[in-house]
Amino acid sequence: MSPPSAPTAPRLVLATNRARSVLDGAWWPRSWDPVAELPGLVLALAERHGRIRHIMLNIDAWDSRFRRLAVGPDLVRLGWFDTLDPAVLVATTGGDIQVDLLIVPPATAAAAAEQAMAAAADPTNVRRAPEILAALRVPPAPRAGTGADPRAVWDNEGGGGGVAARGGGSRGGPGHD
Repeated sequence: MSPPSAPTAPRLVLATNRARSVLDGAWWPRSWDPVAELPGLVLALAERHGRIRHIMLNIDAWDSRFRRLAVGPDLVRLGWFDTLDPAVLVATTGGDIQVDLLIVPPATAAAAAEQAMAAAADPTNVRRAPEILAALRVPPAPRAGTGADPRAVWDNEGGGGGVAARGGGSRGGPGHD
């Protein structure tokens, strides 16, 4: 899938020191529309970490699902999982570096979103994404009800058992946020 228009600049804060933090930063999308939101994020992450080849998201949080996204000259694979927390996005670079981001729900008030993003990007942070959002009383991601079989779009990812088996990143699998 190719985005219909130019990507918007993402509201993104990245940690300065990856080695010590639980999360690598935070992203505050403007909507739950992956076609509108993901291209800008992919470009911003690629500037910092190099080519992004794979993104994993919660299957129920987003408005639509697809397997691949064309961003510039690259094709990014998308995996949709019911076991991945809606507050987490996991990106994998071309060099197999895993980037774990807190996803701040779009409807979050600006002050709370900025606090959550700063906490997630703090190199001394020891809290996981859901804990950060709960501490600020940020509303959880909505449960999408598209009526389509959500697992049909991630058969190339190994199905429901593939989440834990795919670790491959620098700090463990997608359950590590």
